[in-house]
Amino acid sequence: MSRALKKVNYSEDEKQLALFAKALAHPVRVHILKLLNSQSCCYTGDLTELIPLAQSTISQHLKALNEAGLIQGEIMPPKVKYCLNKKKWTVAKDLFADLFDQ
Repeated sequence: MSRALKKVNYSEDEKQLALFAKALAHPVRVHILKLLNSQSCCYTGDLTELIPLAQSTISQHLKALNEAGLIQGEIMPPKVKYCLNKKKWTVAKDLFADLFDQ
């Protein structure tokens, strides 16, 4: 006999928390967030000086953080300036705090 699969309806907070967790699932991304949290903003070129990886690799990590909404970028040709998205950063901190306080 096959069991019917039960569909789970996840809350918006659960979905958001999972998105943040996925974005934080690599140590380089955590490091980037720490760097951005310690200063107001940073240019892509500055990050390549601080993190010994290829610019293309750093860009991939920035893209993942940006897609999760944890950072935001402002194009200032030929560079991109990245900053924490303070609103989403606060949401992430609150969601993780709620998770660990349960």
